[in-house]
Amino acid sequence: MQMRFLTPIITALTMLTLTSCSTATTEQYEATALTSYIWQVKYANNLTSEPQPRIETFATTSVLNRNGVKPSEAVVGPDDRGLWWPTLPPRPSVDEVEQRNKSQEEAGKPELVKDVKYKLTYGVGNSQQTLPTNYEVYRQVVKAYPTRQALQLTLGVNDNSVEKAEPVSK
Repeated sequence: MQMRFLTPIITALTMLTLTSCSTATTEQYEATALTSYIWQVKYANNLTSEPQPRIETFATTSVLNRNGVKPSEAVVGPDDRGLWWPTLPPRPSVDEVEQRNKSQEEAGKPELVKDVKYKLTYGVGNSQQTLPTNYEVYRQVVKAYPTRQALQLTLGVNDNSVEKAEPVSK
C-alpha cells in the first residue's frame, strides 16, 4: 500500500532533480540590484480581520545598483548589505488616501516598503542571458567583479534563475 504512494513521489523528485540544476562558467557578468521605496496603503472592509486586504501603491522611487558601485543618483547607503538607495518618495496625503477608498472600506496608514530585485546578466560564447537571482549571488559578483574572476553559476529549475555563483580556481 505505501509503495503505491511512494512511487509517484520518487518519480517526481527524480524528474525535478534531472531538470533543476545546470551550470555555466563565465567571465562576462554584471549583477544588478534595483532598490525601491514604495508607499502603500491597505484597504479593507475590516482591516483587522480581512486576510487579504486590497493594497494600493502610491509614489515609488528606485535606483539601480551595478556590481556594488555607488550609482550617481543614490542618496542613502551603502546599507548593511552594501546596497545604495534612492531619495524617499513623497508620502501620500490624507486626501490621496481617501480618494482611493471604495464604499464600506477603511484605509490603513501609509506604509513605506523597501524592495530589492536582483538580476544577473552573464555571457557564454556569443549568447547573453539575464535572469533573476538573490542577494548571495549579487554579493559574490560584487567581490569577483573588480578582477573579473571567472564564476561558475548554478541555475535554477528550467534555467529560469541563478541560484548560486562560485569563483573558479585559477
